[in-house]
Amino acid sequence: MARTKEHNVLSVLVENRPGVLMRVVALISRRGFNIESLSVGTTEDPTRSRITIITNVDEEAWEQIKKQLNKLVVVHKITDLTDDPSIERELVLFKVNAPAERRSEVIEIANLFRAKIVDVGRGSLTIEATGDESKMQGIEDLLRAYGIKEITRTGKIAMSRNSKE
Repeated sequence: MARTKEHNVLSVLVENRPGVLMRVVALISRRGFNIESLSVGTTEDPTRSRITIITNVDEEAWEQIKKQLNKLVVVHKITDLTDDPSIERELVLFKVNAPAERRSEVIEIANLFRAKIVDVGRGSLTIEATGDESKMQGIEDLLRAYGIKEITRTGKIAMSRNSKE
């Protein structure tokens, strides 16, 4: 059965030590699966990190990825957030053309999306925006009219909406 979701979301709790991220990524990539987004950071426990992996694979491949990750000793917990209520966010930096005569328009777009101006240049503004995929796409679409010089993304992070304690 083919997956109907746009993407698969996996939250993997791992040991926080050198080489762990490489092992997790290698396990997925050597099977020929593409990682669309990858984010990693230390958790509330400094001995653990959480890796958020976003892919777009069919159900069979998705199950294979989860089973293989479970075999790694450094993996403590895997949470499949694909079909569960979850919160997904991403941070994006946009460097946008903003000559003096159009700067207020670009600032207004940033304000509309509750984004921040984090750098001001002679002919450009750098905007920091956070939110879900549709919000990031919305601000990007509007800023394209002014000329985007550069975009940098963090990769998505995700967390379950409901605690299963």
